Amino acid sequence: MPFIALVVAALAIGFEQFVQSKLGAMGIIALVAMTLGIKAKNVTLGGTGAVILVLLLTQSG
Repeated sequence: MPFIALVVAALAIGFEQFVQSKLGAMGIIALVAMTLGIKAKNVTLGGTGAVILVLLLTQSG
């Protein structure tokens, strides 16, 4: 169990670094909003974060 938690944490940190390097501060804000929305079961906040991430990804691509 602790090994799985370490792997998941490493993947999350790696994804966060990827988002920050590609999308900057706005990408981190969107990622945090989406994460908080999912954890708090707030569809509006999670959806807003997801939409901002998608818009940033399509803009930079």
